[in-house]
Amino acid sequence: MTVSNRLFSTLRDPRYYQIIVLSLLLGYGIIALDFGIRWQNALAIVPVALLVQFVGTRLTDLPRFDPLSPLITSLSLTLLLRTDVVWLAALAAVIAIGSKFLLRFRGKHVFNPANFALVSLMLLSDHAWVSSGQWGSAAIGAFVLACLGFLVLTRAKRAETTLAFLLFYAALIFGRAIWLDDPVSIPLHQLQNGALLIFAFFMISDPKTSPNSASGRILYAALVASVSYIIQFVFYQTNGPILALIMCAPVVPLIDALLHGRIYRWDQSAGHKTSPIKGVF
Repeated sequence: MTVSNRLFSTLRDPRYYQIIVLSLLLGYGIIALDFGIRWQNALAIVPVALLVQFVGTRLTDLPRFDPLSPLITSLSLTLLLRTDVVWLAALAAVIAIGSKFLLRFRGKHVFNPANFALVSLMLLSDHAWVSSGQWGSAAIGAFVLACLGFLVLTRAKRAETTLAFLLFYAALIFGRAIWLDDPVSIPLHQLQNGALLIFAFFMISDPKTSPNSASGRILYAALVASVSYIIQFVFYQTNGPILALIMCAPVVPLIDALLHGRIYRWDQSAGHKTSPIKGVF
């Protein structure tokens, strides 16, 4: 195989696109939008996540250390996690990557790593919270973010998960606005939320923790959207989607048992031999 062919085959892995998009978003947020991200937390999260991935790879006798998935998780945590304690940021990385190796069922890890770490820290400490995602109401910002995320999803062949979630969630909040006779600007503002878009494009769409079949993923997206709505607008709790995802994750094995499909491999389109552990060829 020539160098150009090998490079092209490697870049077909959708995780490269995810890393590029999240990195651009992080840089844009810090420079232009003032996300409130502490650089100390970022420096703690990334190397710790890579270290835990390396240790997990060695302890489970996997053939190769792959940094791509822990990098994606690190960027997601850096964008969403807020804490004034550096060691909590490092702990988030340990919990996120460690959950991939410890909490597994039939060749898949049960929880999205970043989601599991965010909820765990919110439950463990008052010094950790999730970014509100209010990065400005300009529609172009949300549009660019959505387009970049959609590019990632189409490479990962999981676009239906995000589209279904956003459609179901939008239908619920627009229906609520109609029922309450609220102006349409209210649900539109609720959808123009950076944290919601990151969740939809990079978290619920995770092919290693979502159902294997397309119909199962649509059903799962509808379930998460419904639970998110109940948490947010019935119990009036913040971070509805984040909490809904971790609550619904244990349902995925049941959906897979009822609606059969192939377990996703990150490099399946590149023709490499794979293992069932996320982040390892």
